Amino acid sequence: MSLRADATAGVSRFSPTERWVHRTTAALMGVCVLTAACLYVPQLAELVGRRELVVRIHEWAGLALPVPVLAGLASRAFRADLGRLNRFGPHDRTWLRAALHRDKRPASRPAGKFNAGQKLYASWIAGATLVMLGTGLMMWFTHLTPLVWRTSATFVHDWLALTIGIVLAGHIGMALADPESRRGMRTGSVSREWADREHSLWRP
Repeated sequence: MSLRADATAGVSRFSPTERWVHRTTAALMGVCVLTAACLYVPQLAELVGRRELVVRIHEWAGLALPVPVLAGLASRAFRADLGRLNRFGPHDRTWLRAALHRDKRPASRPAGKFNAGQKLYASWIAGATLVMLGTGLMMWFTHLTPLVWRTSATFVHDWLALTIGIVLAGHIGMALADPESRRGMRTGSVSREWADREHSLWRP
């Protein structure tokens, strides 16, 4: 079906399962970030108090973080989009070059259902989440690993958490700048005009 057939009609972009996975993961990640801030920022720690409770919420939210994605694997649409996110082609290199040169012309940024920036973000955040989960478990179950491992895990966990916070802020900022993209995640559909302009190689 051609995206140019009717620019005013909607195009299905995300299934209900995919939207549920995104929202649930975002909520858990938000809890992790907020509780981490309450643990490491002195002013917030004093304001919130109850450090042990905050630690437990942080630990369980982090442990649950992979669950929505694992549950989403039961959806064919979700698995198909994971495959799309995991594949890079020549057009993705073209998109990245245009982004690096701040070339915002749609013709210079060819993209399938996901552009190269979205693919890089998805890969990075997935890897970072696994590292945070592994280092967090070493910090939680202190009797299972040597002290030097726990010390290294704490260092990696803390600095990667800061990096994740910065990357998430950028992700949210880009989403706020693109109402049609947010609409796609909120309702599951986008306009044909937007899909044709921003994702010219995508043929749903």
